[in-house]
Amino acid sequence: MAVQPRRVRGVQETNRVIAPGQTYGGVDDTVNRPILRNLTRAPRWWFLGFAVGFALLMLWLYTVVTLIIRGTGIFGNNIPVAWAFPIINFVWWIGIGHAGTLISAILLLFRQDWRTSINRFAEAMTLFAVVCAGLGPILHLGRPWLFYWLFPYPNTYGLWPQFRSPLDWDVFAISTYATVSALFWFIGLVPDLATMRDKATHPFPRLFYGSLALGWRGSAKHWQRYQRAYLLLAALSTPLVLSVHSTIAMDFAVAQLPGWNNTIAPPYFVAGAVYAGFAMVLILGIPLRRAFGLENLITKKHLDNCAKVMFATGMIVLYGYVIELFIAWYSGVEYERFMAYNRVFGDYAWAFWALIFCNGLAIQPLWFKAVRQSTAALFLIALVVSVGMWLERYVIVAITLTRDFLPSSWGNYYPTVFDWSLFIGSIGLFLSLWFVFIRLLPSIATSEIKELVHHDMHSSHGTHATNESPLNRTEPEAG
Repeated sequence: MAVQPRRVRGVQETNRVIAPGQTYGGVDDTVNRPILRNLTRAPRWWFLGFAVGFALLMLWLYTVVTLIIRGTGIFGNNIPVAWAFPIINFVWWIGIGHAGTLISAILLLFRQDWRTSINRFAEAMTLFAVVCAGLGPILHLGRPWLFYWLFPYPNTYGLWPQFRSPLDWDVFAISTYATVSALFWFIGLVPDLATMRDKATHPFPRLFYGSLALGWRGSAKHWQRYQRAYLLLAALSTPLVLSVHSTIAMDFAVAQLPGWNNTIAPPYFVAGAVYAGFAMVLILGIPLRRAFGLENLITKKHLDNCAKVMFATGMIVLYGYVIELFIAWYSGVEYERFMAYNRVFGDYAWAFWALIFCNGLAIQPLWFKAVRQSTAALFLIALVVSVGMWLERYVIVAITLTRDFLPSSWGNYYPTVFDWSLFIGSIGLFLSLWFVFIRLLPSIATSEIKELVHHDMHSSHGTHATNESPLNRTEPEAG
């Protein structure tokens, strides 16, 4: 039976974490029932979306096979632009993955309740983005099938990695980030997997979810260990938000090249990563909210808070653009000044001004609350920001390399059709993983949402209205 929502002074209904009147069973029905349907009963939009993602994935596989057969000459890489689309895509994808860790780990440690409705799919987004990112440097290698040489494994030939190489830094940064993020995501899934196991009516889903639930029964001991592991992994994940993209930034900052050799690079890259990540959260969350009818769980407050974080980090990124140009002028170094002039007025000035529009001007409407709570406006702005952040990586990586210290080595960069197919195909890889995830696993952490439901019920009926914990009341099926 629905209960009356608690009344919070001065707070409008649109500012609630979840909509009023939610129940434990209602949360389960909203999130889990669409997943437990027969696969052939999936909605048409899911088949259409997965078909688009799978088609782009086939394009990516075709590009990879062609790359292995013909070599890196299929790309537009040249001298001096030796780093191009694979590295651009790598930095872009790894940045997108940062929002999931920020939402899940940092907001958990700061006890922000609004994270509970979006942390699950944001964490999944992180894992899928890390997969796409990690494949970038591997495909950039001349012989990608020998990528394992980057690891310090014992071998008879005495081959050891060059630890001064930024490529090796990326290996350890990405592998650590992926491992911790995957553990954090899976630990949070365990209680919900047990609920899925108990609600499944067919033997195969029951076996599938039961195997993943690791014998979860919802006992007090299980919850105690769960909370300890969850908080420990959150504490481990939090430094990764700063360290991983700082490491990526040092790939560029340690190079003696105008436009790269800047101490501002690590904080500048971290802010850009969170900026791009929250844009992707909105791009994925707004359609998900509409498609599964999750408006009562992913409320206007979530959209407003995500928009605020995106706007704040976007202004930091815009400040970084200004400071970068100012430092180039103030330094008095002619190479730095020419680098800035080339970006603003050179052959690729269109890319610079396009990213200024996408990352700086397009977000200014977010000053207004009405825009921050408009799903259509947020979705459009987030799309523009994602394009702008890719253009930023394009300018930093490819355009900077076109002009170095020696005019005799200057040369322009022209991407080939395989460069574009690799990039577009990586989006297909991401979308394919995303659609499989939302079809097989709960996209919202129901066990955490039920805790908010309990607080609403507890506050509405008095502090002693019920002696039952939401965890005990929602998990009897698992016991």
